[in-house]
Amino acid sequence: MTPQDLKTIMGSGLLSFPITDFDANGDFRPKTYIERLEWLAPYGASALFAAGGTGEYFSLVGAEYSQVIKTAVDTCRGKVPIIAGAGGPTRMAIAHAQEAERLGAHGILLLPHYLTEAGQEGLIEHVAQVCNSVKFGVIVYNRDRTKLTPNSLAILADRCPNLIGFKDGVGNIETMSSIFMKMGDRFAYLGGLPTAEVYAAAYKALGTPVYSSAVFNFIPKTAMDFYHAVAADDLATQHRLLKNFFMPYLNIRNRVEGYGVSIIKAGATIVGHDGGPVRAPLTDLKPAEMEELAVLIKSLGPQ
Repeated sequence: MTPQDLKTIMGSGLLSFPITDFDANGDFRPKTYIERLEWLAPYGASALFAAGGTGEYFSLVGAEYSQVIKTAVDTCRGKVPIIAGAGGPTRMAIAHAQEAERLGAHGILLLPHYLTEAGQEGLIEHVAQVCNSVKFGVIVYNRDRTKLTPNSLAILADRCPNLIGFKDGVGNIETMSSIFMKMGDRFAYLGGLPTAEVYAAAYKALGTPVYSSAVFNFIPKTAMDFYHAVAADDLATQHRLLKNFFMPYLNIRNRVEGYGVSIIKAGATIVGHDGGPVRAPLTDLKPAEMEELAVLIKSLGPQ
């Protein structure tokens, strides 16, 4: 798959981040991860991100990363493209990008570097070094410590032909509009704020009609229904699902920092696709919160 092929895929439909399965000891559990991918693949996502943010990339160490990516690639071959997460310090991001390419992933989502502040020159160099270390397509995730300006993205576009995608996790409408006006169709754009459905209509108006859905992990039918409603400007369906599900869901998610991942694993458990616990420093939902979430999920009907 060429970088341009990946760019086309990015713009063709809903994307999602499968959770990474752990056993009771917190170790990677490939058997149920395979079952998860086999369950989700037929629902119609245009690509799946293995070891992404919802997949707890930030907690994977050593050979675990390779195990997760290889399992995803092997399971989904011929069914749905796999985009691998890669991030952290520049050399680690490069190592993971090269490993993902070796294992047959179709591209990477370049997740933010960690901890230290950096100016635009440093961020440009970080992204460029990762892009230049591989041949396949790279999508940069604009979030946290990695916030690129329109001018920085223009420089990177010239230096890195395989940088084909921009995922926004900041939500600054002025900045996003400036980036789209400057870069046009040089990039494929992806809405990437947590619980992206809440922002989907606004981002579509800005020229970003696709997004990544975390709730696809446990309500894939509803996630696809919502995406199709956004694509068709079906406000009635959007407003019904926002009012009856997503807003009460956000009320649970927003109670504790880190619940953005924990609540997805909880949802998967409730619908019979247990992914195991989250790893520290994240914490799992409390029993009463699990019950609240179960009621919301049941209200949606069969998935």
